[in-house]
Amino acid sequence: MAALQSQGIHSILAQFSDIHGVAKGKLVPVAHLNEWVEQGAGFAGPSIWGTGLPRYGARSEYYGRVLPESLRPLPFMPGVAHAVCDGYAGGEPLETCSRQVLKRQVRRLEERGWTLWVGIEPEFFLLNKNAQGQWAVADGQDQLGKPSYDIKAIHRNAGFLEDMRSALVALGFDLQQIDHEDACGQYEINYRFDDALAADRYMLFKLTAHAMAEKYGMTFSCMPKPLAHAPGSGLHFHLSITNAQGKPLFAEAAGPLGLSAQGHQFAAGLLHHADALSALCAPTVNSYKRLASSTSASGTTWSPVWKSYGDNNRTCVVRTVAGRLEWRLPDPSCNVYAALAATLAAGLSGMDQALGAPPPCGEDLYERQSRGGAMPPRLPRNLDEAVTGLEQDRALMAALGDAFCKEFVKLKRAEWDEYSQQVSAWELRRYADAF
Repeated sequence: MAALQSQGIHSILAQFSDIHGVAKGKLVPVAHLNEWVEQGAGFAGPSIWGTGLPRYGARSEYYGRVLPESLRPLPFMPGVAHAVCDGYAGGEPLETCSRQVLKRQVRRLEERGWTLWVGIEPEFFLLNKNAQGQWAVADGQDQLGKPSYDIKAIHRNAGFLEDMRSALVALGFDLQQIDHEDACGQYEINYRFDDALAADRYMLFKLTAHAMAEKYGMTFSCMPKPLAHAPGSGLHFHLSITNAQGKPLFAEAAGPLGLSAQGHQFAAGLLHHADALSALCAPTVNSYKRLASSTSASGTTWSPVWKSYGDNNRTCVVRTVAGRLEWRLPDPSCNVYAALAATLAAGLSGMDQALGAPPPCGEDLYERQSRGGAMPPRLPRNLDEAVTGLEQDRALMAALGDAFCKEFVKLKRAEWDEYSQQVSAWELRRYADAF
């Protein structure tokens, strides 16, 4: 507390995530840091999506307990330090808190002396509303047919990108690259991998990006597919595990695809539970516009539509590279804690059961599809199918916790039902005068 005050910090932004993965929190005075660490900052439980807490009684209050090791002065909020919070109710860890769900999976690894390492690749769009009130790419000159690595767009948006760079470095991020992605208005910023609670770092990344984009009159968008005829945004997880001696468990230079038997088993677990994982890794109606076998205005699509894995094969949902696994299903609309927890639970089930993976894919699956070749099983085509996949995967639901899954399924069923009752502009164009 004294160290923070000496830096001019007067308040703490105590942040947690609701079940949708949206950051929530409040400002509390740093002078009462002990209270925020030991008891937590209090919130009305039913006011937060997915807590399942009642409107009265001892367990109606949600407490976000500050993790002191997470405290970081925010360069874009002078006098304020950011803090990650764990969810508690009634003095006990809250089963519906997604960070607590992830911590339970991490403890399973720790019991074996293992550590999960995760590299998260944030892709995002910079949008705003045009004069007609419609969402559009914020940079009106960003119109190339194949915009990947467009340097002119980087130059035009240098102010935003430099503010992102300097803020992230000040927050302790080890940046690796910043580039323009494959859709107009789309960018990716990569930083060094971390342990499984890299989810905390991603939430801090999003907080920073929202603030920097707003400064420039833009919206930092995690919508998976805002442009119908362009590639969508993914949130790929690069995964590896080391044992107590620091030895990588997935890598084996002489093994098929450079993987050990355990690496193949982990991949098999991901493929085996892929339908259920879709609900948690691609949790919105719009997610399945990205996860579609479709063409792209740029001539390229990286959408991982089929349950397959292959060596450096970006048309597969699991890509093997350099002795690790790239899980390409998640998108940035996911609750990153829940998505990582589910991914870890599925991979561990593959290892524990010594599941066998299908033969690796050594070709472009989109080219195979165009030839009419036999295709691997498909991922769910929409949110409804994905949520059904989760409901039917009792093993994965038990691993994550029934309380969390019950709240998640309830909200996602409501989201799908609401969407299904909408009449879109496409429907009106196609049917209004057709019959």
